[in-house]
Amino acid sequence: MSGLTRETPVPTGVVVHAVSRVLELQYADGNSYRVPFELLRVYSPSAEVRGHGPGQETLQTGKRDVTITALEGVGNYALQPVFSDGHNTGIYSWDLLYDLAVRQDELWREYLAKLAAAGVDRDAPMSEPAPHGHGHGHHH
Repeated sequence: MSGLTRETPVPTGVVVHAVSRVLELQYADGNSYRVPFELLRVYSPSAEVRGHGPGQETLQTGKRDVTITALEGVGNYALQPVFSDGHNTGIYSWDLLYDLAVRQDELWREYLAKLAAAGVDRDAPMSEPAPHGHGHGHHH
């Protein structure tokens, strides 16, 4: 986990725009950023996306229409969204959210470049690692 520094801006407001599918982060300096859910989802910090080391990442696809169905705060340092595809293991610290917000154009390019390099369509459905793919990671 990357630690928080005193310089990490903590948003004064977080708004989920379900229709336009963006997460709006408002900061005390008057700046606000609209980060697409799809970007948040494909750059999820969770192990199932990030893997357990460099080169272990799972390229996420088919997330263009994903929405955030719930958003919970984790302590005072992070947000944990629940995505409509059932993904809910990503803990987004304030520094990660700020990074995604300010670098989103660059990150989009990087994501599209990764898709191109892998020869994968952005809207391709994710292949399920397990035969059924359900019952994995759904703890109630």
